[in-house]
Amino acid sequence: MAFLIILITCFVIILATSQPCQTPDDFVAATSPGHIIIGGLFAIHEKMLSSEDSPRRPQIQKCVGFEISVFLQTLAMIHSIEMINNSTLLSGVKLGYEIYDTCTEVTVAMAATLRFLSKFNWSRETVEFKCDYSSYMPRVKAVIGSGYSEITMAVSRMLNLQLMPQVGYESTAEILSDKIRFPSFLRTVPSDFHQIKAMAHLIQKSGWNWIGIITTDDDYGRLALNTFIIQAEANNVCIAFKEVLPAFLSDNTIEVRINQTLEKIILEAQLLGVLKNVTFTDGWNSFHFDAHGDLNTGYDVVLWKEINGHMTVTKMAEYDLQNDVFIIPDQETKNEFRNLKQIQSKCSKECSPGQMKKTTRSQHICCYECENCPENHYSNQTDMPHCLLCNNKTHWAPVRSTMCFEKEVEYLNWNDSLAILVLILSLLGIIFVLVVGIIFTRNLNTPVVKSAGGLRVCYVILLCHFLNFASTSFFIGEPQDFTCKTRQTLFGVSFTLCISCILTKSLKILLAFSFDPKLQKFLKCLYRPILIIFTCTGIQVVICTLWLIFAAPTVEVNVSLPRVIILECGEGSILAFGTMLGYIAILAFICFIFAFKGRKLPENYNEAKFITFGLLIYFIAWITFIPIYATTFGKYVPAVEIIVILISNYGILCCTFFPKCYVIICKQEINTKSAFLKIIYSYSFHSVSSIALSPASLDSMSSNITMTNPSSSGKSATRQKKKDLQAQAFAHICRENATSVSKTLPRKRISSI
Repeated sequence: MAFLIILITCFVIILATSQPCQTPDDFVAATSPGHIIIGGLFAIHEKMLSSEDSPRRPQIQKCVGFEISVFLQTLAMIHSIEMINNSTLLSGVKLGYEIYDTCTEVTVAMAATLRFLSKFNWSRETVEFKCDYSSYMPRVKAVIGSGYSEITMAVSRMLNLQLMPQVGYESTAEILSDKIRFPSFLRTVPSDFHQIKAMAHLIQKSGWNWIGIITTDDDYGRLALNTFIIQAEANNVCIAFKEVLPAFLSDNTIEVRINQTLEKIILEAQLLGVLKNVTFTDGWNSFHFDAHGDLNTGYDVVLWKEINGHMTVTKMAEYDLQNDVFIIPDQETKNEFRNLKQIQSKCSKECSPGQMKKTTRSQHICCYECENCPENHYSNQTDMPHCLLCNNKTHWAPVRSTMCFEKEVEYLNWNDSLAILVLILSLLGIIFVLVVGIIFTRNLNTPVVKSAGGLRVCYVILLCHFLNFASTSFFIGEPQDFTCKTRQTLFGVSFTLCISCILTKSLKILLAFSFDPKLQKFLKCLYRPILIIFTCTGIQVVICTLWLIFAAPTVEVNVSLPRVIILECGEGSILAFGTMLGYIAILAFICFIFAFKGRKLPENYNEAKFITFGLLIYFIAWITFIPIYATTFGKYVPAVEIIVILISNYGILCCTFFPKCYVIICKQEINTKSAFLKIIYSYSFHSVSSIALSPASLDSMSSNITMTNPSSSGKSATRQKKKDLQAQAFAHICRENATSVSKTLPRKRISSI
């Protein structure tokens, strides 16, 4: 009996939809009375036939193109309602239905919707206009359909006026999830958002980035196309072409302005709330509508394959839209899934790690060239759009690198060849200092040692040389705050003390052999050895102390080099560093002036000449140091200063002490009192013979001679008197020097010439 009813119903539907609409009842595809009527919209026919290109009369035309699959869906709805009526699910309530064929046409669906909205049990099928539909009773209570998203959107906008529930079974357009515009729409299929996301995921998983799109020319197709383009760009997939096929719909569109959402809930709204919260199962899986009115189902991933001339469709996987993963049932299918990667669908060859994509003039980002990452950049994945920058402070990378490498920390290490060389020279200098000290100690009573200023002065100078050589060790090794502060301070103070002692020696030598009374008087007033040494050294101590307090040298990390990190001592203040060196240079220049004036003193005991040579070496070394220090960069900067310190220290040490050591060791015959006096007398004779007396002295002596010999006259007498005057002066100087020497030799060790 049920089978017969179905056949009759089918026959009625076929006949009804094949004839043009004459009356409203002819428009209905299938109907059945009941207490509650459920509407249905199905595209049983493919399109609506019109005899003219553009209709001139507002009438519903004949539908053509029977769709068997949609017809079966219509029967499924009828069968479901009959099963509910034959069950005890709704005791005492019978469900009816009113199903319309939309003919895949928006206008036909809108006409059916108008009949759905007409007043219930009203003789005239009209839709009342109301400001409030809370108490309005429409013809049907809910609508199933329609299939196409474009039709569904138009129908849903009209049903929203009364918040009539609408359940879609095929409409997947993403826009239908917007509950502001479609508050009463529900559907039993997922949104196209998930479908498009799954497609983009599948394309990316297959390694493709150069694809084409074919879509339909309707709202569903255009919305899907726009969403897919966004998803494709997010996954770096390019669209090679877009083909839009015409849909089996008319070009007419209907725009409906929707009134403000009703505040009061009507009967249909109550039904809508129940539908939104309903949960049902198919025996294995549970289903429910989410907040957007979409059902939480997924998709089947199918593979179309041609085998022996026949096209077969094979299910490969299921797409879980909630977890965004593909569920593959077995290993064989998984292998088939992997084989998709073998299909090449790319515009350009992929860039390997260490390279980046360089977009060509093409409008597609998937068409590109591969370019090596520059220095200090890297890429560790294929097809990276740009290379990543290494942290230049701690890392570096060569050209076409796939990773960053840590920079090597460098400084003047103890095992560096240059460091070993300067250490050997420093140790050799210390040995020379000790040897000179021993030689002078063993010969402390000889004239050479006494003429050098005595053993105490020599010890102080040798100690300064020792400290200068030792200070070079603070320039080697990993810089520490202590070594950075100590090395410059130790060198500055010790070298200043050395120059101060040499300055007093230069003054003493010049004072001892100066025959100019005015110069002797000035030098005697100036010559205060202890005061000079303490004052000159004290000023340098103050400079270094202020330097350490206000801008002390510290350890600095130099990261400006591309592949290494240089640990170095920052001077803290270049002004303080320059002041310290400048002050030493001023003292050395003053000392040089005094030593230069005494360069022609007795040869075997003349320190002034050798001091002059030593200071010249100092000036040459430090003048050369300035441009080299300013232009040198890296870990060998400290070595530059070490070399300059060694050169200046060796120059002064060798010129000051080595000649005396040579006399003590190799010329012992002239290191005696008698030889000393002989050289002094010889120097005094040559000095007096070359003295040029001042005009005042000559006038004074001439007056004395004239007063003594008033009767003499003539040139011969004057010439004779001048000779006598020179002889008297020479005898006087010899006596003074002899007395000075005789008093000097047995005196204490600190005495000089």
